[in-house]
Amino acid sequence: RLLQACGLRVTAIKIDPYLNVDAGTMSPFEHGEVFVLDDGGETDLDLGNYERFLNIHLTQDHNITTGKIYRHVILKERRGDYLGKTVQVVPHITNEIQDWIERVAKIPTSEDGKEADVCLVEVGGTVGDIESSVFLEALRQFQFRVGTENFLLSFVSLVPVISDEQKTKPTQHGVKDLRSLGLSPSIIFCRSTEELSEPTKQKISSFCHVPANSVLSVHDVKNIYQVPLLLESQNLHQLLQSQLKFELQSPDLGNWKTMANSMSSWTDTVQICLIGKYTGLQDSYLSIIKSLRHAAIACEHKLDLQWVEATDLENNVEEAWDKVKKAQGIIVPGGFGNRGFEGKILAAQYCRENKKPYLGVCLGFQAVVVEYCRNVLNLDAANSTEFDDSTKHPVVFFMPEIDKTTMGGTMRLGSRITKFTHPTFDDGSTSIMKQLYGNKDVIHERHRHRYEVNPVYVDQIHEGGLKLVGRDETGERMEVAELPGHPYYVGAQYHPEFKSRPLAPSPPFHGLILAATGKLDEHLKSL
Repeated sequence: RLLQACGLRVTAIKIDPYLNVDAGTMSPFEHGEVFVLDDGGETDLDLGNYERFLNIHLTQDHNITTGKIYRHVILKERRGDYLGKTVQVVPHITNEIQDWIERVAKIPTSEDGKEADVCLVEVGGTVGDIESSVFLEALRQFQFRVGTENFLLSFVSLVPVISDEQKTKPTQHGVKDLRSLGLSPSIIFCRSTEELSEPTKQKISSFCHVPANSVLSVHDVKNIYQVPLLLESQNLHQLLQSQLKFELQSPDLGNWKTMANSMSSWTDTVQICLIGKYTGLQDSYLSIIKSLRHAAIACEHKLDLQWVEATDLENNVEEAWDKVKKAQGIIVPGGFGNRGFEGKILAAQYCRENKKPYLGVCLGFQAVVVEYCRNVLNLDAANSTEFDDSTKHPVVFFMPEIDKTTMGGTMRLGSRITKFTHPTFDDGSTSIMKQLYGNKDVIHERHRHRYEVNPVYVDQIHEGGLKLVGRDETGERMEVAELPGHPYYVGAQYHPEFKSRPLAPSPPFHGLILAATGKLDEHLKSL
């Protein structure tokens, strides 16, 4: 972000050393959220952090895994591309990694469609891990391939504080291991709970072969958005300029700085209740959390996020229902499997009947449809075939073209068109969602699902009062549902959280926070 503020275009690559081809089949409890890109890539959640901070659009090739690299090399070997040679880790795997980085770094990811000036490459894991060793060897070779004036290595290390003393041994040993592999960092970022003292910086400098001004303190700050400001104050941009010979403007963080510094002065709080099934690991809903925070920032409110396990609502746990009743708004995110689905339906019913602002995403959208069919349209035992194959009223069903046997990469994935085909209600009012999207007729949002609203029931649902205002380009797939006369009762089949940005919140999330804070009508009038 700091380099962007200096006038450079920045892109990013994340290297994950695991053998999975991508993160699509990994449990949220195992690896946190799966972040979906425009091209349908299912990737590590760090790519979401890059997109949000840098306001760029990455591709699935920007996430390198051991599985992808080995699969690519083995396919080449099977085709005979290596002309009968023995295929080895060095040079074939290491060359493939270098070729991949060089190729992907040139893919335009910014809004202007131009090639980036800088590519940030993050190697996941810890120095010394067996699984990441081949990537570090590839980078050792890469520094000579592109030249030292085009390559800068940085190292992120923890400086724990024990008995009021800042301990440098983890950093010393980490750099020692890195240098033994032929990689010597030029800048060391030191994570700590408190600002690094000058003696600590000098000690790290002495033992790690870097100047003291290249040991940067990345200590706890009031919010994550202040980190670029923290690095600017330590002249990170000048350090990069001196080694990589950039032509940099003076950094202008403008609106970003205003946002980051003003957040601590806000006194109003908005309480949102998230009803999910992976609440034991908050990284499972990272983009949802960030989107709520972006929307709260736009409304100048602090976010108080309450967590409720969906099964607790099914079991009538008093504490869980108290959180739902006290919250100013409810968010029901996506998920897979039948555990907790009935709890999400109960939450949708409560919000509909009590006019509490509600946003359902993916499975949360399907919960809205099932609840309305059961309790308003009197379609007895209506359900999704994901949870009941023999339901009398399959109002949500498996998409016909999806492969039922292969799990990885077989869902409806990536950016798809949604058209507001039915934006005008019976009373002449216009869909809130269409207004939030700037009254656009067509929008593009990212998807990740195997089930959809059954077209057989669409007319009955729409004419019965739950307005299916947004549909795909064929008009057969339902994308957005809205309940007229309700302050904010919205469901989206797509995942709007994947395109939310700190300075440009996702419209459905912005609408939820606006409704929860009583500002929605005023906002819509201003559009």
